[in-house]
Amino acid sequence: MNTYTESTLVADYKAQAKRLRAKLYESGTVVSHSDALEMVASQHGARDWNTLSARSLRNEPSVLAIGDRVSGRYLSQPFVGRVLGIRQVNGGQMRVTLHFDEAVDVVTFDSFSSFRQRVTAEIGKDGRSLRKTSDGVPQMVLNLE
Repeated sequence: MNTYTESTLVADYKAQAKRLRAKLYESGTVVSHSDALEMVASQHGARDWNTLSARSLRNEPSVLAIGDRVSGRYLSQPFVGRVLGIRQVNGGQMRVTLHFDEAVDVVTFDSFSSFRQRVTAEIGKDGRSLRKTSDGVPQMVLNLE
């Protein structure tokens, strides 16, 4: 998992955007520098470039990034997978989309199964969803250590 510290500066993100823009240009796609900055911000789980820039200046860690390997529990079932998408939502929550390496059976009833391999959940900075199952357990718990 990526955790960015004070050594990650705004200049590093700008350089990453410049490399991204050059690579896209080589493949025939022209994007503006500001669009490349927005793409970099999205890859690092920020809502937009201004959010990423401000977070980096305040040395706030980014807990997750697109492509990170993660593990945890979804509807009480263990999983290992990859982060496909991150979007900041209101209240400091993140909407994450995960693709599990192996599908997880989300039904505990013996004579019925329902497998999920790609899920989306809203989680807090602690990696726990606010939404809970009927027995009070968070629907998703990510291991963020």
